[in-house]
Order: sequence, then C-alpha cells, then structure tokens
Amino acid sequence: MLRRFRLVWVAAAMITVLSRVAVSQSVSISRSEDPSTDQLSIESICSVQTPDSAKAALQVVCQKEPPAYGASLASQTIVIGFVGGFASPHDVKHPEVLFAALLRQRYAPRLHAQVFSNHDRHKALRYVFGLLDANHDGVLSDEEKKSARIVIYGHSWGASETVAFARTLQHYSIPVLLTVQLDTVTKLGQQPSRIPSNVESAINFFQSEGFLRGRSEIFAADKARTEIIGNFRFRYVDNPINCDNYPWLARTFNKPHHEVENDPGVWNQIISLIESKISSRVDDLPGNIAMKNNEIVRPTTSQPGSGNPVSAIAQGR
Repeated sequence: MLRRFRLVWVAAAMITVLSRVAVSQSVSISRSEDPSTDQLSIESICSVQTPDSAKAALQVVCQKEPPAYGASLASQTIVIGFVGGFASPHDVKHPEVLFAALLRQRYAPRLHAQVFSNHDRHKALRYVFGLLDANHDGVLSDEEKKSARIVIYGHSWGASETVAFARTLQHYSIPVLLTVQLDTVTKLGQQPSRIPSNVESAINFFQSEGFLRGRSEIFAADKARTEIIGNFRFRYVDNPINCDNYPWLARTFNKPHHEVENDPGVWNQIISLIESKISSRVDDLPGNIAMKNNEIVRPTTSQPGSGNPVSAIAQGR
C-alpha cells in the first residue's frame, strides 16, 4: 500500500512539473522585460467574454468598481504573488500573474504588486526590502519595518512558498497583513500549514479531488496574534471550471488542482480580502466571511465557479 501511494505521488508530481513547463515554454514573456511596466492593460485582461481561461478567472474582479480610497491609501501596500511548480512569473497563462497586473493599475501609485517563481524567495525579499527602504540608505530601520503593509498569495508550491516567505519576513521582524493559499502543495522542508505569528490574518482555499490535493488546514503558531479566517474546500464536480490554459495531460489527470486557480469566485474573495486590509475604514468593508473550517463550497449554476461561494470577506483587525 505504501509503495502504491508513493508511485501515485510521484506520477502526480511528474504530471504537474511537465504541465507547468509546457505552459511556461509556450507563452512566457521574456525575462528581460519588467512586468511592472504593465504591458498588460486592464482593458486587455478584462475583455468581455474572453476565451482565455486565465483572463476569465478574473472577470468578476474586473467588474468590481475600484473603491474610492484606492488611489489615496494612507500608506503603501506591497502584494507578493508566487506561481506554482516551475511556472514563470511572467507567464500570462496564470491568473496569479494577471491579478498582480490588475492590482498595480487599479491602485497605482500606492500599491506595488509583483509575482515571483516559488524558487525566487531571495529575489522577492530584495524587492520588498527595496520598497521598505524609504530613505534609500540600504538599511531597514525599525520604523521602516513596522510600517510594512504586505500581502502574500500563491498557488500550489507557490502557496507553500507564501508561508515560507512570511516566515522569512518574521526573521527580519517585518509584519504581514494577510497570506492567501490556493490548494497548497508542500515543498520539501517547508511547513505551509503553520502560519507564523508575524501574520495578521490568513486564509486557505483547497480541493480534495485531484491527484494533487491541497492541504486542508492551516493553523496559527500564535492564536493571539494571527486570525485564521478559515479553511474553505471547493468542489467542482457539478460545475467544472475551464482550464484550457493547461495542457491536456494536466486537465485529464489533475484538473481540480487547477480549477481552484482558475475559479473567478476565489479571485473575487481574494480582492475583497485585500481591499478590506488596505482600508482602515470599517464602513468600507464588505460583509463578514463565513467562519467555518473545511466548508464545502460549490460554484453557482448561473456562472460556474464565479458565484459568491464564501459570502464576501472578513473585517480586518
């Protein structure tokens, strides 16, 4: 039995690696280009009735009106995303990449958003340090660290790296507003279920049907300092999500793992969470999220995958 389990795990891992590499090789943007220049416009991402699966995942986000406080935030917010597997952080076939581009334009110049490979933690750290170093003296003061407003999100190995990166920031005494994990697959040597105490709030979205199944639970290392918003299980048997941004092999053997990543309802919840965190005004926040662990969430039949499965989002503390 143990040997069979190992074979299944190895096969699933190979499928994920091959599918990630295949997608990245086919549509990745040149690394010489800086994605912060936003070659992707809001109009190109939010085109109506797009056949592109990654863009379709963000259509609900596109339909939301930017809040009035968006361009006049009290302090700068840094949003860091991590793609899964061996995907390129410039690969526009991943909603994580497009989401960061939307955030940069939606809240410029008070919000910075960048996506990294889950193997590029040091590059992400340099990026954060550069933004926090307000006086450009090459050293982060205690005041600069305390002023940090950081959100981290990721899918698969990127979700595992999300927690690892938050833990690295803890080492430097840098706080994190929010971590968002999408169908976490644990990277070797990491503990993605244990949320470090420098994180204010954390949420976990997962599914339990594919070869690769996301971790079903996250918990706070210090319950007094970290709010676990919830662990939300998604199910797509009756309302499948389009995953044409992945090769046939991945769609056939590992589709549920990618349906979470492509679910418009999930990204709608993520943007609502971020908006609640970057606003200090309680009256701007959407309704409370259902505080239930391992709740089974099904997309609505009216728009598969893009309903309001987790009734909009928790108030920040």
